[in-house]
Amino acid sequence: MKAVIVPVRDVEKVKAELISMDVLDKGRKIRIVEHPDGKFAEIPVISDVGGSDVIEQENPDFYRPAMSLKEHLSGLIPEELLGIVPSGWQVLGDIVIVSIPEELQSYREDIARKLLEINPRCRCVLQDFGIKGTFREPEREIIIGEDTETIQKEHGCSFKLDATKIMYSKGNLAERKRMSKLGKDEVVVDMFAGIGYFSIPLAVHGKPKKVYSIELNPVSYNYLLENIRLNHLEGIVQAINGDCGEVTPQAIADRVIMGYVGTTHHYLDKGIGAIQKEGGMLHYHETTPEVLVFERPIQRIKDAASALGRDVEIRACHRIKKYSPGVWHVVVDAFIK
Repeated sequence: MKAVIVPVRDVEKVKAELISMDVLDKGRKIRIVEHPDGKFAEIPVISDVGGSDVIEQENPDFYRPAMSLKEHLSGLIPEELLGIVPSGWQVLGDIVIVSIPEELQSYREDIARKLLEINPRCRCVLQDFGIKGTFREPEREIIIGEDTETIQKEHGCSFKLDATKIMYSKGNLAERKRMSKLGKDEVVVDMFAGIGYFSIPLAVHGKPKKVYSIELNPVSYNYLLENIRLNHLEGIVQAINGDCGEVTPQAIADRVIMGYVGTTHHYLDKGIGAIQKEGGMLHYHETTPEVLVFERPIQRIKDAASALGRDVEIRACHRIKKYSPGVWHVVVDAFIK
């Protein structure tokens, strides 16, 4: 189990940042330990947030576990159905999103009420039915509540979105944090920008010269504009509404982010073409079968670069998360010369 180790004086500041990133492990206690250099605190986290200050915590101290949703529903639904009660759900801002099996549909309001008891800062519960369409839009329905617009706070940034219209993956948190440390004094092109998943934290923390954020979906584009204003980035981030194959600026970027998965390789020529002649970094995302990790994405980058008369130096490869059985979401960092 991982923990971030910090000087005692920094506990509250770091804890607040970890809460904003949604990675604080609320099931374990913060532990104070003695080091030769003084007193330090081990703050438990649920995932690796990167950096040398992350340790494997030995003999962690746990809080008394809270009641599970299954326990909350005991007596409200038949005992034989308790085994299929959802064990997890997503919280975006002040909205709970949950998948409920068909057998429990007649009890979904009971489930929603209990979820609001467990998550008292939330005011709305949505049932999730999956993803649909070219824009990978969520299919969701209100169980309790009315307004589905919310603000998700993460890593010191605010993201406004409508949870019935916009996907927001917490599985990409570590990659968004990694991107936020890059781009100082650079011109960055963020293709497939969505609501600003990479553009916003990079602009807030990376201190780039300029970020061009391209998004085709009009709903996502409008929230991208809203999030640029919300995070006071009007002078840094320029939103572009259009198809990356048509509107991606060429030969201007020090860094290009291709953060979409599915058909990303179809746009590699535009992504590589966006990089200035002096060279720059490409962050290329792809969903790749296990047997082709990292061979296929690397070869696709090399082929596209060669067709444009450019050279490639592979700098790093990263596994982001399991996308589906036998398929990984990966990122390849390639320097284009």
